[in-house]
Amino acid sequence: MISNKLKDFLDAKVEQFNQPNFIENDPIVIPHQFSKKEDIEITGFWASILAWGQRITIINKCNELFGLMDNAPHDFIINHKESDLKRLLNFKHRTFNTTDTLYFIEFFKDFYSQHNSLEQAFLAGIKPGDTDMSNSLIQFHHSFFALPDAPERTRKHIATPARKSACKRLNMYLRWMVRQDDKGVDFGIWKNISPSQLVCPCDVHVDRIARKLGLITRKQTDWQTAIELTENLKTLDPHDPVKYDFALFGLGVIEGFEHEVMSF
Repeated sequence: MISNKLKDFLDAKVEQFNQPNFIENDPIVIPHQFSKKEDIEITGFWASILAWGQRITIINKCNELFGLMDNAPHDFIINHKESDLKRLLNFKHRTFNTTDTLYFIEFFKDFYSQHNSLEQAFLAGIKPGDTDMSNSLIQFHHSFFALPDAPERTRKHIATPARKSACKRLNMYLRWMVRQDDKGVDFGIWKNISPSQLVCPCDVHVDRIARKLGLITRKQTDWQTAIELTENLKTLDPHDPVKYDFALFGLGVIEGFEHEVMSF
């Protein structure tokens, strides 16, 4: 049973961290540089997938990548010539390399030639009555690698609950695209997925704080752990449980706040 005291504490932390000043030091700053819907979707997706390591490095690498696309990624992806891809051949972030970059471009070109929003790729797997994004993410993984020449090595960059992954980057991306409030951080441009279906991104900071607060009891961190956390957050707000990502992440990553957790 989650106490009213803990709910009040976390609600206050959501209010504290879910503010425009959160944007500049977080990978979400990348899609915030764009106004065209397709550009927001593409850059948000790529930024979330590249989001491992130091946040400033992630931001710099994303700026480098989209600069190579003339800061118009949708237009570049749809209209590029083969020779235009040469400028991307040296792009790399950790284990994300040229093969991965070129396949992402190929996927997006194929997808946006048939659809006007990436939301449709995530809607495809949702079944009536689904209360979370399990089926959606499993189907998205299948769809993403459905092209004939999909490289095996790129599969490691797109997580799926079918492999028991916590899918933290995809869940973060879905939070960005689906959640809508008046704070200006998340975009809320996708209207056909309910915020109540989102699953909390379970990164190391969120995981650590959630365990200290008793919101996670599983020993390992996998898809079921993310579901356990989200189900507990739904007792605090069944309509928008993933807003508490701001509270848990903020408490975990910003120095000086973690001591506040020890009283629970």
